Amino acid sequence: MTSILYGRFLSTFVVPRPHRLCLIAATALLVAPLLAGCGKNSDTSKSKDAGSVANRAPDPKDPTIAKVNGVEIRQSDLAIAEEDLGQNSASLSPDSKRDYLVAYLADIMLVAKAAESKKIGESAEFQNRLTHLRNKLLAELMLQAETKAAVTDTAMRKVYDDATKGMGSEQEVRARHILIRVADPADEKASKEAEGKIKSIIERLNKGEDFATLAAELTEDPSGKQNGGDLDYFTKEQMVPEFSTVAFQLEKGQLSGPIKTQFGWHVLKVEEKRAGSPKPFDEVKDQLCEKMMRDQLEHYTEQYVQELRSAAVVEVKM
Repeated sequence: MTSILYGRFLSTFVVPRPHRLCLIAATALLVAPLLAGCGKNSDTSKSKDAGSVANRAPDPKDPTIAKVNGVEIRQSDLAIAEEDLGQNSASLSPDSKRDYLVAYLADIMLVAKAAESKKIGESAEFQNRLTHLRNKLLAELMLQAETKAAVTDTAMRKVYDDATKGMGSEQEVRARHILIRVADPADEKASKEAEGKIKSIIERLNKGEDFATLAAELTEDPSGKQNGGDLDYFTKEQMVPEFSTVAFQLEKGQLSGPIKTQFGWHVLKVEEKRAGSPKPFDEVKDQLCEKMMRDQLEHYTEQYVQELRSAAVVEVKM
């Protein structure tokens, strides 16, 4: 199905914007921890000892997952490690991901302990890097907090309502299709063979064979083999023109003739027609949250940092 579908609902919200401040270029690094909070209420309060891994007070909301030479690794540590690793752990099962993150943190802790024994933490290079990383982390957490505060349910509902005004009048069709692929549209011989196969399938359908059964058996659209060629509801703009033109001309229950598109040859059957409507707010809330988080992060970074810059004295000495 996805091979012939164009972009869907959230494209309504996508509006590219230019980056005008240096810090904005780095805000992509903040998006993952922000998006992890979409639809969730997070408690960011920590004890005063939170910076010392060895001395943190027990917290039922942040259980101990492992220990390395007696030093705890908490659930919150795993969350930070997962952000740090990005997509490297995304495909793992929950248990494998936990073990992977624990091993990652354990290795860091062990090497860091060895570095302490060599007094690397007292070097000028370490202190310079520590100052930079502290400033960077403070800036990131400040921007994240302001962004999360701005993306409320009320704000998301307003964006949703504004974007979906007038969308209810567009017609939608639900259809099934069978596809015989043509790898190279310029290959006339292959195209003729595919057309012949579709015509044979149409003959069988006209004799009363079940469309879904034939689709599961014969279609070369992978998703169609699983669902009997069901494309679900779609608007005219969501399909390639050659396909959608025929689909919207047919009445409920009608079968098409052979249809040629860039993907090959199709036959389709219209199952239902209805007046279109946008997806319910609850269905798109998480996706909308992601989009607004990204936009708000950029907007807030640009606005807030510009205000700070305008009030600051920055001297560059050559």
